[in-house]
Amino acid sequence: MAVAPERVYWHERVSRLERIWVALAVVMVVVFFSAMMLVWHAVGRQNTEGRAFRVTPAAYRAQVEAFARQYQVGEEAGRPVVEPPPGSDVYMYATRFAFYPILRLRAGERYTLHIASLDYLHGFSIAHPHQWNLQLYPGYEWVLPFTPTTPGVYNLACNEFCGLGHEFMLGKIVVVER
Repeated sequence: MAVAPERVYWHERVSRLERIWVALAVVMVVVFFSAMMLVWHAVGRQNTEGRAFRVTPAAYRAQVEAFARQYQVGEEAGRPVVEPPPGSDVYMYATRFAFYPILRLRAGERYTLHIASLDYLHGFSIAHPHQWNLQLYPGYEWVLPFTPTTPGVYNLACNEFCGLGHEFMLGKIVVVER
């Protein structure tokens, strides 16, 4: 046997004071959320310093491959190891399921990193010592100032599912002493 309420409150008219309190609660939520987002934006370290530009994937690929040919110093697992001069622009792209090329950079030197996806949505994540987490959309190039601080191998990972084989999409930046 179903139990029905004696009174259906849903159809009763809400009092004026109750509507005012609900409106005040909504305004307070909006104000506090906005204040929290402003503080998070100003203080948080999640913001990139980079900018994005539109590119055509074919032209970007040609630019990166020309860069790799110009500064190639070795090869590892079929990918060129590239060592550009400090202070220069360095180029990298993400494609199914690799980052190209492997960069060798000098610790403490400033570079301008260009990175783009050639085919699908990919992620670009460095966990340590820098914390970057970017989404790479095909047709857009990220341009970021980059000063590697600590010598070592900076492992790159795609953190956007990009298809079967995504889990093997790794890359690296090797940072050496000056």
